[in-house]
Order: sequence, then structure tokens, then C-alpha cells
Amino acid sequence: MESQGPLDGQEPVDGGRPVDGGQPAVEQDAFTRWVYGRPFWGGLWLTLGGAWILLTMKASIKVVMHVGMQGVAGYLLPTLMLLVGLLILFSPGQRLFYSIVGVLCSMGTWLTSNLGGFMVGLLLGVVGSVLTFGWLPEQDQRVSRRDRRKQGQRTAQDGPSYDTDRPGEGAGTAPMATGTPQTAQ
Repeated sequence: MESQGPLDGQEPVDGGRPVDGGQPAVEQDAFTRWVYGRPFWGGLWLTLGGAWILLTMKASIKVVMHVGMQGVAGYLLPTLMLLVGLLILFSPGQRLFYSIVGVLCSMGTWLTSNLGGFMVGLLLGVVGSVLTFGWLPEQDQRVSRRDRRKQGQRTAQDGPSYDTDRPGEGAGTAPMATGTPQTAQ
């Protein structure tokens, strides 16, 4: 059976993936678009870190220890972590501020809340805040080094291309650098 070429205006597709690296043939659902439109994993980890610390504060384990300040600060910082994590998920426009507040609250739980929820909540909060801080919206897909080399080799084989729309330059002449004096012709 012969493979048929793409119809006019459509890209060739191989198993749901476009052959030439364009957009996927199958549209993403609403939840997937929502997840990729915000720093989802950072907000989720920060929220889980705050929840974990709150859980360890209420644990009825004989090993539970409170180091440093007792009372309100022990519950305030993990609650702020939980709140900031939810704000990151549902209001990502201020993600940089939220991530800084999140990492400061996470680090503060080392002193106030069972050594940061026995280090688990502290690490979840710090990693979530760092992921949020480093997230960039609508970033172009990275091109691998191999693809950049292939593209460079193709342009080297094809030869340099010149702008023929500029006056005084033909297809065979190279453009002159700005500021370079031209000789009279």
C-alpha cells in the first residue's frame, strides 16, 4: 500500500505527530492547557510542602519536636506556604513575588515547625518556589545542538544569502558594513 502525501494545507502526520516538527495534530484538552499556562509543578510542590508541615505539626508522634519559637509562628508559616502555593496555581501573574515569599516561609519553618516538617516539607517548599521562580510563560521550544549544527551546515552549503531589496546591491554583491567608505564607481 502506498503512503499518500498530505492534503493541501495540511502537514504530514506520523502517528499523531507531525513529521516536520510543527504543532501536534491532536488538540490539547482544557486541563492540559491550564497546567502548561502556569507554573503548575512549582505551585503544587509548595502547596504540598505547606500541607506536609501542617500535618507534622498535628501529628501525635512522640518524636515530634518543636525547635525555636512555639505557637503562632509554627502554624503561620506553613499556612502561608499553602496559601502562596494556591495563589501560584490560580493567579500566576505574580509568580515571582509569590515564589520569593514561598522560599522565605519554607526556610523559616526550619526554626518554627519541627525542623521544616522533618525536612520533607521544607525541601518541597524550596524546590516548588525555585521551580516557580524559573518558569517562563510561552517560551519557544529549545532547539537541540544537533539541529543547530545541521541548520548551520545547510546554510554553509547553500552559501550566504543577501538582501536584494536594498538599492545598489545585486544578488552577487555583499552588503557593506555601516560606516565603511564606498569607492566611486
